[in-house]
Amino acid sequence: MAGLVTVAVLPESRPFTATDERLTVASGPSGTEPVELDTRFYLPKERSGKVPAVLLAHGFGGSKESVRTDAEDLAGLGYAVLTWTARGFGRSGGEIHLNSPDYEVRDAQRLLDWLAARPEVRTDAAGDPRVGVVGGSYGGALALLLAGQDQRVDAIVPMITWNDLARSLVPESTGAEPTDGVFKKGWAGVFFGSGTGGRGGLGALAGGQTGGQTGGEDEEGEADGGAGDTTDSLPTGGPPPGVSTGDPSCGRFARDVCAAYLAMATTGRPSAESVALLRRSSPQSVLPRIKAPTLLVQGALDTLFPLAEADANARGIAATGTPVRVAWFTGGHDGGSGPQTDQDRVKFLLAQWLGHHVKGEGEAPAGSFTWSRVAGFNALDRGLVTNAYSVGAYPGMDGSGRTDVTVAGPAQPIANPPAGNPAALSSLPGLGGGLSDLLSGVAGDLAGQHARFVSEPLAEAVEVGGSPTVQIRAASPTGEATLFVKLYDVDTAGGVTLSGGLVAPVRLTGLPADIAQAQPVTVTLPGIVRRIEAGNRLAVVVATSDQGFTTPAEPTVYTVAVGPAGAGPVGAAPVGLPTLTGDPIATPAAIWRYVLIGLIAAILLGLAAVLIVLRVRNRRRVDAVDPATAETPLVVTGLRKAYGDGFVAVERVDFRVERGQVVGLLGPNGAGKTTTLRVLMGLTMPTAGEVRVFGYQLVPGSPVLSRLGALVEGPGFLPHLTGEQNLRAYWAATGRPWADARFDEALEIAGLGDSIHRRTNNYSHGMRQRLAIAQAMLGLPELLVLDEPTDGLDPPQIAEMRRVLKRYATDGRAVLVSSHLLAEVEQTCTHAVVVNKGRIVASGPVDDIVGDSPSVQLDVSDQAVATEVLQRLGVRSVTAEGTGGLVVDMNGTPRTEVVAELVRAGVGVDRVVPRRRLEDAFLALVGDNSRGSGDR
Repeated sequence: MAGLVTVAVLPESRPFTATDERLTVASGPSGTEPVELDTRFYLPKERSGKVPAVLLAHGFGGSKESVRTDAEDLAGLGYAVLTWTARGFGRSGGEIHLNSPDYEVRDAQRLLDWLAARPEVRTDAAGDPRVGVVGGSYGGALALLLAGQDQRVDAIVPMITWNDLARSLVPESTGAEPTDGVFKKGWAGVFFGSGTGGRGGLGALAGGQTGGQTGGEDEEGEADGGAGDTTDSLPTGGPPPGVSTGDPSCGRFARDVCAAYLAMATTGRPSAESVALLRRSSPQSVLPRIKAPTLLVQGALDTLFPLAEADANARGIAATGTPVRVAWFTGGHDGGSGPQTDQDRVKFLLAQWLGHHVKGEGEAPAGSFTWSRVAGFNALDRGLVTNAYSVGAYPGMDGSGRTDVTVAGPAQPIANPPAGNPAALSSLPGLGGGLSDLLSGVAGDLAGQHARFVSEPLAEAVEVGGSPTVQIRAASPTGEATLFVKLYDVDTAGGVTLSGGLVAPVRLTGLPADIAQAQPVTVTLPGIVRRIEAGNRLAVVVATSDQGFTTPAEPTVYTVAVGPAGAGPVGAAPVGLPTLTGDPIATPAAIWRYVLIGLIAAILLGLAAVLIVLRVRNRRRVDAVDPATAETPLVVTGLRKAYGDGFVAVERVDFRVERGQVVGLLGPNGAGKTTTLRVLMGLTMPTAGEVRVFGYQLVPGSPVLSRLGALVEGPGFLPHLTGEQNLRAYWAATGRPWADARFDEALEIAGLGDSIHRRTNNYSHGMRQRLAIAQAMLGLPELLVLDEPTDGLDPPQIAEMRRVLKRYATDGRAVLVSSHLLAEVEQTCTHAVVVNKGRIVASGPVDDIVGDSPSVQLDVSDQAVATEVLQRLGVRSVTAEGTGGLVVDMNGTPRTEVVAELVRAGVGVDRVVPRRRLEDAFLALVGDNSRGSGDR
C-alpha cells in the first residue's frame, strides 16, 4: 500500500532521470535485420544498488510519449523503466507487423538484452534482467507474446488487450470460426487508419496504462517532462527521416498485413490465410508457454476487446499452473481509464503485482479476481465513482451464480437494408459506452429493422457480471441472416440503456423460410458488469444492421422469434444472467488516508456519555413491539402537534412507509411537513398520536433509532474537523461497532473525493449537504428520513441523488423524503403523501395521484420542423413550450419511432421524457390555501 502512495508522484519532485536514445536492434525472421527504435530510459535518483526494471509498451498508434506519465510513476516506485516507440510508429523505423513474433516481439527481446547489460539494473543471471512487462491494448498483447517467447520475463501486466485478433475483428457469437463471422469494420478501420499516417487512432484511446496520460502521441519531445531529443518532431504514424511510406494505401503497414486488411474490408469476410496471419500475432498461440505471473486488467466498456478476451487469456495461462489474477474495471477502449477511484484501484493492483513478483516485496496478492462497477457520483469533480469487490476464485464469464429472466413477444419480420444503409447505431469506436449513455438507447435501433422481446419487471435487483445468453430463432428466404443481438436495461420511466454499447453479431446459415420450422440458436452476448434495479425490465433486441459491422448488401426480410421450435404466436425464452457476489474492498482513499487524532477521541467520549444518559432517562418509556407493525418501517397514527400559543402545526396526520418504497412528503409552506419530520425524529414531542418504527414507539433514546438515518433541518458539523473525522465522531456516538458503519459505501455516496479530508468550515453548501447525506446513510439504516436532500445541489448532483434514493430503497429498505421539487419527487418516489393545513389531502402511489399521461416532453433543435414531422406521424397534439421544447400527446406512437423520424429529418433531439404532471395534481389538491408562513 505504501508503494501506491508513491505512484502519485508530483512532477516537481522528479525523483528520476530520463534519457532518450536511438537503439538499433537486429530482428526479423533471420534475427539479423536492423531496425532503429526511439527509446527513453528512466532511472530512480534514490537507489541503493541495482534496481529491478519495467519494460513499458504503448498502445497502437501511440509512442513512448503516450506512456510517459506511467513511466514516471513507476520510476518513482523505484524501477528502472524502458519505454520505446514500436516499429512503424513515430520516429522508430521499420514497418508495422502487428506484434509479429519475428519483428515486434523480437525487438522487445533485444530490449531485454539491453536492460541486462545496464549496470543499474538488477539481474537474475548473466543476460537475464529482473523485469516486469506492462502494456495496454497493442502493448498488452506484446507483453503476453514476449512472456511466451522469452522466459526471462518475471511478471506481466497486460491491459485491455486481445486473445485472438482474428476473432476480435471478425467475431461470431455462436462459436463459429472467424471465416464465418461478421467483420467489425468500424474498429478495423480505426485500427488500420492509425497506421497509415493518421494521428491518434488507438493511441488516443489506449496510450496510457494505469490511469495516467491516455492521449496519443503529440509532437515528440515537446510534452512537459520529456527528456532530450526535442528536434525533428513528427506526429504519430509518420515515418522517421529517410524512411519511405511505400504504397500510400498501406502506409507503414507491412505488405502482408495490409493485403489482409484490404481483402477483409472489401469482401467483409476474412480468408483462411488472413485468419492465420492475425493469429500469429495473437497471445492464444503462446499461452501454454507463459510462466511469468500474470495480472490481466480488462475493461467493461470495450467494444473492441471485451471481457471475454481476458477470460480466454486467463484460462489458457492458468491451465499450466502459472499464477494469474484477473481485474475488471469500469473503463476500456470506449470508456478510457474509468473514474478516478477505479484508476487508483488499477494503479494499486499494478504496484502490488510488480512489487511482489518483480521487487520481491510484500505478500502475494490475495484472491484471483477483482472487479468494479459504477456506484455513484463525485460531487467535487462531477465524475463517477465505483465500488470494488474481490473473490478468491475467478468465476469466468459464467459468473458465480445465475438468474434467468424470461423475455417474450411474437415472431416479428425485420428488414435488412440494402448495403447496410441506413444502419442502427449502437456504438462508435472509442465512444461506444458514452454514445449509449447519451442516446439512452432511444435512437439506436431503426423502425422496421429490429424486433424487440421484453420481460416483466424484475422482482429484485440483479448484479450481472459475465456473458448473458439467450436463444433466438430466425427464418430467411435466402437461407442466411446476419443479425445483431443486444440486451437493454429498461428503467421504470421507460429509459433504455445498452451496457457499454456492446452487441453480439451472429451470422446464421441453413435457415428455413418459415419461422415455424426454425430451430433455436444460443447467442452468447458480450460480458457486462451492471446492476439491474428491481422494477426494471430486460429487452432483447434483434437488429439487421449496425454501423460498426459489415452486413449483406442485398435487401431482404428476415423473421425472428424467441422460444422453442414450434412455439405459438407469442414465444418466450429465458435470458441467462451470470451474477457476481464478492467481498467489498476499501477504496484507495480509505486505505491511504486513515487518520485518527486525539481530539476526536475526546469528542467521541463526550458524545457517548450524552447518549448513555439519554438512554438511561428514557429506558422506561420504550414500549414493547407492536406485532402488527413489526415489519413496517414507519407507521404514523393520529399525529397532532399544537403549541402553547394556540398555533396548530399538525392537525391530524396518518400514513405508512412500507419496505421498498420511496415516499415523498409534499405540501406548501406551513403545511406541517417539517414539524411532522421533527416529531418522527424525536426532536419535538407530539400533542397526540404516535409514531412507530418497525413496531416500536419512537421516543428519544429508543434502540430502534439505530435502524433509522435522518437529515432534518440541515447538516451540523464541527467546523475544525474534516468531513471524515465528523463522520467517525458521529458513528462513535451511536455506540455501535465501527465495522457496522459501512463507511466506504456511505463515502462513495457522498462523492466528495479528497474533500472528505478537508475541514468542513471550508465546505460549500452543496458539499455540506452531500456529507450530511452520507452521515444519514452510515450503517445503511433500514429507514432513511431526508428533509430537502437536494438543497444546494446542482442539476447533475440532483439527478444522481434521484438514482441513489431509488437504489437505496432496495433489499427491504425504505425512504421518506420531503421536497419542494415536484418534478424530482415524480421521478424519484414510488408513493407520495400530500399535506395541507396540517392534514393529509392525498396519499398513495405517485402514478395514482398524477393520473395517466399520454404525453412526453421533447427538447429539439428546430421546433417548426419537428412539429411538421410529428403531425405527419399522427400524434394527437403538439404544443411548443419555451425555446426548443415540445409537449407531445403521443396517441400511442412509440417513442423510438418519433425520435427516429425526427433524426432522419435532421432535427436534433436532446431529451425525451414523460410529461411530468405532479405539479398540476399538487396545485389541484392544495389550491391557493398555502399559509405562506413557513413551518414551525
